[in-house]
Amino acid sequence: MKLKDQRAPDEAVLPAIFGRLLDAYGPQHWWPGDSPTEVAVGAILTQNTAWTNVERAIKRMRQGGWLDWRRIDAAEAETLAEVIRPAGTFRVKAARLKALAHVVAARHGGSIERMLTRQTEGSVPRTIDEIRAELLAIHGIGPETADAIMLYAGGHATFVIDTYTRRVLRRHFLAGANEAYDALRALFMRSLPPDERVFNEYHALLVRVGKEHCGSVARCDGCPLAALPHDEPALDGNAE
Repeated sequence: MKLKDQRAPDEAVLPAIFGRLLDAYGPQHWWPGDSPTEVAVGAILTQNTAWTNVERAIKRMRQGGWLDWRRIDAAEAETLAEVIRPAGTFRVKAARLKALAHVVAARHGGSIERMLTRQTEGSVPRTIDEIRAELLAIHGIGPETADAIMLYAGGHATFVIDTYTRRVLRRHFLAGANEAYDALRALFMRSLPPDERVFNEYHALLVRVGKEHCGSVARCDGCPLAALPHDEPALDGNAE
């Protein structure tokens, strides 16, 4: 189905969307996780699965003492895969966890906090882009996962683009059907103040409205964004 309205994107509506969602839902207190390690692990385990499955896998990791990057790095892949089995595609995700763990253990003393910090002891401070590039170079970490780790585990002002965000943008004429990930990320980052708290809250609110109203079939009745110009095609988004 073609969009009913082909007007040029109005980036000024992004702050308005944020305000409407925040007024409707309030602060979301996101992302779930008791530590940067849990957040980073969750960002990998949540790929293509429901968060309830991730919670079960993280609980098993927590109870078994697996939230340790050096232990993950040293473990046999099959052993780790069995621990995270509830998260689905567990062999693939075990390999991705081990790839991240190897970098954390070998380059950053086993500390994800150290990996994500800009100020490293005895060296020139790193930029956010340099930290992001290191994450993106790791097998199995695409831009959505990297930005989730950067924002929620590292506290860096980078925006996460997921399926829900894509749907909201497309339905409100802010993105085309095949817009590149980095183009959508840049849209938010140039339209909002560079504040990780704003990016954190905005992404969480988009997930909320996506789950309640902006699924593959739109349910506009009662949506906080219903008064803004929008279309209602049946859209399916894709994760990274």
